[in-house]
Amino acid sequence: MKFLADMGIAQITVYWLRNNGHDTIHLREQNLHRASDTEILKKAKDEGRIVLTCDLDFGDLMAASGSFSPSVIIFRLENEKPDNINRRLFHVLNESANALEKGAIISVEETRYRVRLLPIQPKHYLQELT
Repeated sequence: MKFLADMGIAQITVYWLRNNGHDTIHLREQNLHRASDTEILKKAKDEGRIVLTCDLDFGDLMAASGSFSPSVIIFRLENEKPDNINRRLFHVLNESANALEKGAIISVEETRYRVRLLPIQPKHYLQELT
């Protein structure tokens, strides 16, 4: 798999992914540490990369876009140390690789994670007038 690590992701996680055979780049390595979220998503989409981030805005942007890609993994952890992120990421990749290849937003928490396939469909509520 190919990944693009946002600024909140430690370089240790990038090395861990590379050591496990993944094509991974960090924004810092590309001198893109000041890129906007929209620019980051465009780069990830153009290069077929999955965004790794701790920034909730990426999920909102993808939901609003109506697009199938890029996939985004959002870490919502109390413990954001690289060891914990790597451990949680290991489980996500082993259990949700197909969803990531199709296009998904995955929110990763300490004890669980949630997969939402892209594009996010808005809920339509019907209200009866009486």
